[in-house]
Amino acid sequence: MEHTFAPATGVLSNIWLLVAIPLASATILLLLGKRSDRWGHWLGVASVAASFVLGLIFFFNLSGLDPAKRSAELSLWDFIVVGDLKVDFGLLFDPLAGVFVLLITGVGSLIHLYAVGYMEHDPGRRKFFAYFNLFVSAMLLLVLGNNYVMLYFGWEGVGLASYLLISFWYTKPSAATAGKKAFLMNRVGDAGLAIGIFLMFTELGTTQYDGVFNRVDSLAAGTILLMGILLLLGACGKSGQFPLQAWLPDAMEGPTPVSALIHAATMVTAGVYLIARSNPIFSANETLQLIVVSIGAITLLMGCLIGAAKDDIKRILAWSTVSQIGYMFLGVGLGGGAYALAIVHLLAHGFFKANMFLGAGSVMHGMHDQVDIRRFGGLSKHMKITWLTFGTGWLAIIGIWPLSGFFSKEPIIAAAFVGEGWRPWVFGGAAMLGAGLTAFYMTRLFVLTFHGPARWTEDNQHPHESPAIMTIPLILLAIGSVGAGFLLATSVPDWLTPVLGEHGEEAHGVLSHTVITILSLLVTVIGAGLAWALFRNGTALEPQPAGVLVTAARRNLYTDAFNEAVFERPGIYLTRALVYLDNRGIDGLVNGIAAAIGGGSGRLRRMQTGFVRSYALSMLTGAMLVVGAFLAIQLGWLA
Repeated sequence: MEHTFAPATGVLSNIWLLVAIPLASATILLLLGKRSDRWGHWLGVASVAASFVLGLIFFFNLSGLDPAKRSAELSLWDFIVVGDLKVDFGLLFDPLAGVFVLLITGVGSLIHLYAVGYMEHDPGRRKFFAYFNLFVSAMLLLVLGNNYVMLYFGWEGVGLASYLLISFWYTKPSAATAGKKAFLMNRVGDAGLAIGIFLMFTELGTTQYDGVFNRVDSLAAGTILLMGILLLLGACGKSGQFPLQAWLPDAMEGPTPVSALIHAATMVTAGVYLIARSNPIFSANETLQLIVVSIGAITLLMGCLIGAAKDDIKRILAWSTVSQIGYMFLGVGLGGGAYALAIVHLLAHGFFKANMFLGAGSVMHGMHDQVDIRRFGGLSKHMKITWLTFGTGWLAIIGIWPLSGFFSKEPIIAAAFVGEGWRPWVFGGAAMLGAGLTAFYMTRLFVLTFHGPARWTEDNQHPHESPAIMTIPLILLAIGSVGAGFLLATSVPDWLTPVLGEHGEEAHGVLSHTVITILSLLVTVIGAGLAWALFRNGTALEPQPAGVLVTAARRNLYTDAFNEAVFERPGIYLTRALVYLDNRGIDGLVNGIAAAIGGGSGRLRRMQTGFVRSYALSMLTGAMLVVGAFLAIQLGWLA
């Protein structure tokens, strides 16, 4: 399929406003400082709402174009011009970008509105909304960029904003640590994405989407595989997929609206967007697709198992995000028509996951910031709106008909059973097992929170419903949790055809679609029923001795211990060794070079010494990067 983009004309020539408005709001709030404390939060809400209104206008204008020309590319200025490298600061509004813009700004607007009430008594509310706006602006640039460098620019902006928001309450050691953990683990994925973009330019001479996609068939199979793995590494980092998933549950240390924005509308969807946008690359290599599907299957089961062993309401939801993004990776890895199925589930997930995260915040608001579901119980009597809205999210995520999750997740399960040999049984079985486990641990969460006997033990806990400014977004998101799946499943695949290709006729799997639907509903009912039977009367207030699997799940399947043993401790030892060598041997050489430069006063000597040391370290770092890039390019030439 030839990839060409029509130039933006008329109303669509103003798509830059989508990024500019929230960015301008963030800038104003940061520059004015405390002078905007009384009204800054409303500016933050209005800016994202304005982008949503503009997004709707642009979306309807785009839908009026001929499907073959349904795109609008806007070149603003030359961003980088160095030798043969020419990078355009340009934007692309096409069917794929359009649905992401509506998700980011639509759900994002409701989360911003909710945050006005949630952060009401926080002295840093104005700064919080500045970071929130920066987050939205960066994510919009990520999905609207017309080349991989623009995508990377937004990618890093999202990483910066997430660090600022996750560690917003930085005086808490746990929040500061979580922010650093997210930042560092994302740097690993970002390094892969950056090297992938370098390789892309080296082999294809461009980073523009149309140029890359039209030339990818000319590459050797090994080059495509390497390029795809590097892009996939970036996607795993941003979307919290194995083996870079450990940062995502710790991101719960930020304020609850941050959790909702990261997990529902912005950051974690970036990896799925990257793979879907790069579908010509991933579809060109079957081994690459197999790797993506495998990561999706591993992660969705890992998220289910760990989520079933957690007691923190937000961490359970975080692990459910890890798992649900795994379903999306499974979809984009299957390729073909499953690309669109993954996007459908991503959009539906945006509604019910934002609904549940904000519902968790409402519970915390009414329970004096308690997060342990073992110490809830009976809240349905005190928080009717939160109970009802959270209940729709619960039914949607476990896939009960006719809520949205049934129409978005069940087709991915069916697609996983398509194929030959062992693959449909392994990946389809993993998707089916994940459905049953999801029903179990999400029902456990719902029952222990809202039903059974009251188990709160603190005198200052007096459950009460949240104010209207928090419950109105919950109601609107609950409506989306009910009806969005059917509407999206019947319209989005055709809408995305110009970007993802024809989804074709429904393929026949090793099991019929009817059998898969019945089995999926059956395992869901069994999982939910088992959880209801086990936890309807509450649970112990302290962790009880458990078997090997539950113990491992409580410890995140030992993934954190592995990272500490293999990466963190060797890094600490290496740093200590370098400091020792620096103190014993390198200083003499550095001081000698500094003295040869010109001597001078003690202060000047110290400045010269610092300069030489910094220069030497920067040269060493640069040399390592050059060698790494050279090796990557050499590997890319292998057939």
